[in-house]
Amino acid sequence: MRVIVCVKQSCKELNPFDACAVEAALRIEGAEVIAVSMGRPDVEDMLRYLTRLGVSRGILLSDRAFAGADTLATSYALSLAVQKLRPDLVLCGRQSIDGDTAQVGPGLAALLRMPVIPYVLEMSVTEKEAVCRTRLGDRTAPLPAVLTVERINELRFPKLRSKVGVTEVWDAETLGADVRRCGLAGSPTKVVQSFENQSGRRHCRMISKEELRTTVETAMKTPRVTLSSAEHTGKRLSAVWAVGEKAAEKAREIADTVTVIRETDPTALLERATREKPSVILFDSSLESRVLAPQVAVQLQTGLCADCTKLETDGEQLFMYRPAFGGNIVAKIRCTTRPTMATVRTLEGRCAELILAGGRGVIGQEEAMQKAARAIGAQCAASRALVDAGKAPYEWQIGLTGRTVSPQVYLAVGISGAVQHVCGMESAHTVIAVNPDKTAPIFDYADFGVCATAEEVFSLLCEEK
Repeated sequence: MRVIVCVKQSCKELNPFDACAVEAALRIEGAEVIAVSMGRPDVEDMLRYLTRLGVSRGILLSDRAFAGADTLATSYALSLAVQKLRPDLVLCGRQSIDGDTAQVGPGLAALLRMPVIPYVLEMSVTEKEAVCRTRLGDRTAPLPAVLTVERINELRFPKLRSKVGVTEVWDAETLGADVRRCGLAGSPTKVVQSFENQSGRRHCRMISKEELRTTVETAMKTPRVTLSSAEHTGKRLSAVWAVGEKAAEKAREIADTVTVIRETDPTALLERATREKPSVILFDSSLESRVLAPQVAVQLQTGLCADCTKLETDGEQLFMYRPAFGGNIVAKIRCTTRPTMATVRTLEGRCAELILAGGRGVIGQEEAMQKAARAIGAQCAASRALVDAGKAPYEWQIGLTGRTVSPQVYLAVGISGAVQHVCGMESAHTVIAVNPDKTAPIFDYADFGVCATAEEVFSLLCEEK
């Protein structure tokens, strides 16, 4: 069996999700594992390292024509490499930690006309099919297929006497690529502007840790102010498609006419979009939409912006805003092709009124956090850092790649305050932040702040009143 693993170097290291995909491939008995990556020439060093682990061959797609690729152009180049190699199975990490879009796996599957199984937690592969447990339930697909893998294992270390295997570099000519579909030239999504995030900022009043419980109780009783929607005086788009009712709520903010689309099959949606030619298609950011949208986008050869936190229009074009570059930066993005497609952040229909969320600063205090949550009647949640560390389930994750909530009180403990997390909780009525670092960005997005460790506040919250 030939297995291809698509890998990416993120922040000069192997993307953690892709590392799990490599390990999953190496555990398939008797498989010939080939790692394929796209990047600069120095990425070949990463591929050489993987050959020491048991990867049979490493192939780097490297050409100036590939530079600046968005997810559409990336999926196209990878699809050409996969077609040349004719595998039985393709594995990808669910997403990269720098882009966070989770679009390449489903998009690649659509270009290859292979079935896709996303969000894989466990997998069993035979000569004919892949049987998986996923975040969406049990899934089975005939081979060849594309699987996107969660962080489900630890990548092995090389053996002491392991040797470097074969690596190759393929350029656009080797792939037979149409350079108009590669790199920056083939990328419809363009960053118009990037700037420091200002959304969700609040005036924080610092309090002592001893005041925390009383502050939570008072905030829970504070009447929630519902702001009436001001009359929209800016420009609007004439018509927008919205896949599902949640996306339609966002679409109505920027369009005069919203057509709610019920199709959730990629082929049916593709056929209708090809026939009716909408100018904009919006999706919500659910797990299902994150798979559906890229499959449709690559076949329409159009741009797809993921996890938009804000939409804006000049009456002609749609401008999409999303956190970028792994920090407190927001990018304003436009699409040069039609239809413009985007997944948009939407609030959960229901969430707890009091949420206790833990971040990296809670590691080692997970049991204490759950005990504190029970003591104050809160629902537990987590930042991506705590989930990625394996200390909290994905279902707890709040933020760009998790849930978006709007509780009465959001108590953030040990969370730094990156935009990727803040965009999932900025609709809370009252935000209380706890962090031992008084300069932590989370205090910029909180109403009340406590300079203390997780251990200190959890101990106080668990005390008898």
